[in-house]
Parts: sequence; C-alpha cells; structure tokens
Amino acid sequence: MPVSTAALDPSVCAPLPVLGQDVTVPLVTGGEVTYAALDYAASAPALQRVWDDVAAYAPYYGSVHRGAGYLSQLSTDLFENSRRTVAEFLGCRADDQVVFTRSTTDSLNLLAAAIPAGCQVFVYETEHHASLLPWRDARVTYLNAPRTPGQAVEALERALADRDPYGPALVCVTGASNVTGELWPVKELAAAAHAHGARIVLDAAQLAPHHPVDIAELDVDWVAFSGHKLYAPFGSGVLAGRADWLQAAEPYLAGGGASRKVARRADGGVDVDWHTTAARHEAGSPNVIGVYSIASACKALTEAGFDTLVAREQELVRRVREGLAEVPEVQVLSLFGDDAPRVGVISFVVRGWNSSHFAAALSAEYGIGVRDGLFCAHPLVRTLLGSDPQDPGECGAPEAEPGERSLNAIRVSFGAGTPDEHIERFLRAVSELVREGAQWKYRTEDGRCVPDRGEAARTV
Repeated sequence: MPVSTAALDPSVCAPLPVLGQDVTVPLVTGGEVTYAALDYAASAPALQRVWDDVAAYAPYYGSVHRGAGYLSQLSTDLFENSRRTVAEFLGCRADDQVVFTRSTTDSLNLLAAAIPAGCQVFVYETEHHASLLPWRDARVTYLNAPRTPGQAVEALERALADRDPYGPALVCVTGASNVTGELWPVKELAAAAHAHGARIVLDAAQLAPHHPVDIAELDVDWVAFSGHKLYAPFGSGVLAGRADWLQAAEPYLAGGGASRKVARRADGGVDVDWHTTAARHEAGSPNVIGVYSIASACKALTEAGFDTLVAREQELVRRVREGLAEVPEVQVLSLFGDDAPRVGVISFVVRGWNSSHFAAALSAEYGIGVRDGLFCAHPLVRTLLGSDPQDPGECGAPEAEPGERSLNAIRVSFGAGTPDEHIERFLRAVSELVREGAQWKYRTEDGRCVPDRGEAARTV
C-alpha cells in the first residue's frame, strides 16, 4: 500500500472542517486555549460535512424496513443507499455483503460467531484487542510480533504450512497499527493466506480514515472498521466481504428484521426462515443515523481526494517525527523501523517521565489531548517497551506516581482535520516539558494523573 508522495499544494491541502475546532478549554496555569485534539486514533472528530448531512436528514427520521409512510420509505432508501455508498468506498466485489454493526469490535465478534466449526484462526500478538480476542470458540494460533513486513509474511506462511490443510482457516490482521501507525503488508499477507487455503479479514479501523481501502485490490475476504474513527459521530461500524460464511451462520442476533417468515408448528414450536442478505445479521431497528453518518464520511473523504489527504497527513507525520527526534529523551515506538510507511499515529515514551504524568501535563498546561496507556493492545506495547508479559499495567491507568517510570506509553494521533498549529503546539510542549519540567504538581486520583490545584511546581 504505497503512500502518495505528491507535492503539497497549500490551496488544496487545508484541513477538512471538523466539529470542535473552535472549542476552548481552561489551563491549570490560567486562561483558556483552543483545544488541540490529537487523539484521532481513539475517536476522530466528526466532519462538519457529516454533521450537516445528518442535521438535514433528522427532521425526516422514520422507521427503517417497517413502515408504509413517506418518512419510513425515505429512511429505508437512505439506509440502503448508504450500504451502496460504503460498498463503493471499499471497492467491494459484486457478490460481497455490507453488514452494519456497532463498531469494529462488533464486526469482528460477528465474524467470529460466523466462522465454520473447527476453523483455525491465525492472529498476530500485535493486534488491537478488538481483533485479538473475539475468537474464543476457535482454535487460535498467536503469532509473535514481527520486526519487518517480510518477517510478518514469512511467519504467517510457516504457520499456515503447519496447519491441517483440510479444515477452514482465517487470518486476522490490522491494516495500520493503532500503536505505531505502521502499515502492514496486507496484500502480501492475503496472497499467503489464499495460497494455503485460508481466508483473511482486515481490521481497517486505523487504515480506512487515513488511506484508501480496496477489498478487491487487496484481495482480502472481509474488512471491518468503525464510524467513530472515520469522522462520523455515531456508534456504527461495518463488516464487508464474502457472503457465504455469513449466510451459513446462525443470525448474530435473533429478532425482527433478521427473519423473513416465522410460523408456529403443529407441535407448538416455531419455524423461522432467516434472511440470506445482510439483514440476517442486522436484527432490530437499525441505527439509520449512524449508518448515514458513515456513508456521508465516505463521500466526504472521496470527494476531498484521498491522494491529497494522504499527502498532507504524510507531511504532518514527517513534522512530528522530526520534531520528536530533536528531543533525545523521547523514544518513538516502532516495529518495522524508521523508514516504515505509517499513518498519523505515533506512540512514544519520555525518559524520566511517567507517561500518564506527561499526558496530563500536555492537557492541563497546553490544552492538548493525547492518549496514554497500553491502547487496548497490551501484548504489543509490552513487546515494544521490552517488558515482561506479566508486568502490571492497563489501558489508561498509571501504575506509578508522577515522575516514576510506568509501563504505559503516550500516543499522538491526527488526520484530515488537524490544523498545523496543533502539531506545532504539541512539539513545542514536548520540548518545553522535557527541558523545563511541568509547571504544576500532579497526583494520582481514581487511577488517573490529574493536576493538584494546590500549588505550582515552578514559577509560571
């Protein structure tokens, strides 16, 4: 998946308008500052275009697939047209299905519930928990963290060569790491999987907001992603890809919408004829607004031009990496090395700092929102930090007092809506904190590092 290196044109490379870009937040040192949202990898701010589209539709809200009235019919058309928009955005094949879910986690749990009996699943320890943990009823082979894209392919090929060649198999892999931002060799992994009779599902939660995803071109069997990372404000997700396993599986949820016909039997039981379309796994009243917001985001990104968006983001990645490299105390975490292509997700630790303390100071003293913790990828972060797998540490909770070393890391992430000023402020803040220390004292409260309102740590 090569990243565009086209020259940046300032006239077309402005950040896309997003909600919250003018929100101000208080500083512990006094005054207010415009909030710098640099936690896109957790939830990206909603595009203004998406919010406007949803607001325009909201007065026409109606039940989907249920009513004969005008608003119901309009909402049903909008829901199904959104399915087609997502299919186009993902480059789906003619016989692929697009199933709407709640999130990437929900999508992968749905697929886990649909895999055939006896299926063997292969997953790298580097995965987000959404793709690491759903396979509870399958035989799972966990692959060690590779240190190059080539090692990732080689490890998969060896593991697949050792499996039972006659049973079903599934490979699950991320497209871009939610910890390091590094791009994985998805097309090569798909080729390896298919060469050994296995299928592959792509966790595109971090890839789809930053880079084009084409199911047919990558030759993956399924793609999963979340709306809230794709600049859409509501709780919806997507599982798109091959229909056969989904059609053969029991419905993910049993209820209205998933069934075509329900009839009582003479013995008092119930016979159910389930849908074979995507509706089979979409029981209940669907989140039409959430689905429409995903479709709107897909359109907005496509119309903005992904090549332009990728080029601008790569310039931001370059600035951040070069800026952090100027601070010797900062160690950027990486699997594949400095030259590996990556999206706007970068994690690091700072020598002499508790990561939660550092993140709290960025927020309280500079109005910058980043993430600290293990990022729901505990095995990967522990590997990158060189810690024992049994060392303590959990998502978002410091295990040490401010100033003491912690197992956690700091993650800065950005994308299509990030202004240049946010990046510049972040780099300036990192340099100042390392050079001069925090301006305020901090304490641990309810598992979080927070500013102590009592006194400053140094003269402000």
